[in-house]
This record gives sequence, structure tokens and C-alpha cells, in this order.
Amino acid sequence: MARQLRLKLERDRLASLDEFVRGASNRDAAAAVGSWPDWIGGCLTLVGPQGAGKSHLARAWAQAAQALVLQGPVVNLVLGTGRPVLLEDADRGILDEALFHLINGAVQEGGGLLLTARTRPSSWPSALPDLRSRLNALPVAEIAPPDDAVLEGVLRKFFRDRNIRPPPEIYPYLLARMNRSIPDAAEVVRRLDEAGDDGFRPITRVLAREVLEENQSLDF
Repeated sequence: MARQLRLKLERDRLASLDEFVRGASNRDAAAAVGSWPDWIGGCLTLVGPQGAGKSHLARAWAQAAQALVLQGPVVNLVLGTGRPVLLEDADRGILDEALFHLINGAVQEGGGLLLTARTRPSSWPSALPDLRSRLNALPVAEIAPPDDAVLEGVLRKFFRDRNIRPPPEIYPYLLARMNRSIPDAAEVVRRLDEAGDDGFRPITRVLAREVLEENQSLDF
């Protein structure tokens, strides 16, 4: 019964910028994102590998700035004018004309453009000379793969969001054995939660070992 009550209280919400877990791997990037609206040209590109926490940080900014969130290869050119915009995966197929429009619109009053990408904008292909020059000039904040401080912080948050209080030894045990990314941390916590509920078992190192061994060949 206690486990069922805890699940009913499960929270699913975005972290605010103040709550975003910081460490050596992301502190400078978080500071750069938090400096909006003082970005040069109204734009900032958040660059880092998959699983580093780009989307977590970008969505926290979007929530604080009440930004329009866009994703996908085609973006309506009318969208985003005169308001902050988050464009996710900006290096993965957006039309040149749409990206050019968004960058130009970022300097308007009340505007701003945060881009997330795995590569620097100077390396993105573009057939528009004017866009090429703008991409080369875009400010960049880099976020590295999460360090131990960040991973432990997000594990604690994900457990807290599910109203779980694991014993302290769970954290060093998981950090030494799990895949090192934010999505992996979320998936490990989810699987521990489900495994505990299925067998009415507490979250322990024994359960953690079983979950990690069961899923060691999976790409979360």
C-alpha cells in the first residue's frame, strides 16, 4: 500500500534554472544560458554530446523565459517573431531560410534564440552565404558529459520526483556502474522504481545490481 501511495504522488516537472544541477561539466554553460537577455545578437548555441543535459538546461530556460519551443527540420517562418525561441537539434536538418529568419528575429525587442546542437554552428552546412556568416558568428556555450556531481544530483532529483528515499550507499554504487548520461540516470531510476514495485522490494544495492545487470546491453 505504501508503494502505491508513493506512486500516486509522483511528480513530472521541468527543473527551473535555479534548480538545474550544476557541476564542473556544465557550470559555465548554465551561467551563459542564465545571462539572457544579454546574449550577443540575442542568440546562444548550447553545444554538447547526446545525454549531457542540453535539453534539460534549454527547457529550464524556455520555461523561465516563456519561450516558444521548436523542434524538427521544418519551422514555420511566421513563428517566433518578437518572443524568445528555443530551437532543439538545430544542426539536424532545419531549413536554411527558417534558421536565417529565427537568427534575424532574435535581436527584436522581447526576442532571443537558444539553439541546442551536438556540433558547433560553424560546422553546419548552409547554401545561403548570409546564413553562413551568421552561423560562424553565433556565440557558443559548451556542455560536457556529466561529471559525478551532476550525475548524483540528477539521480537525487529523479528519486525525489518519484518520492523515493534510497539509502545513501545507492549513489556511489550507481555512479560507478551506470552509463554516464542524464537520460540513463532517469531510466535507471525508473527501472529501480518499477522493479521495487513488482516485488514489493526496497531500493537496495542488491536490487540496483539486478537492474543494471538486466539492462547492461540496452541502449537507454
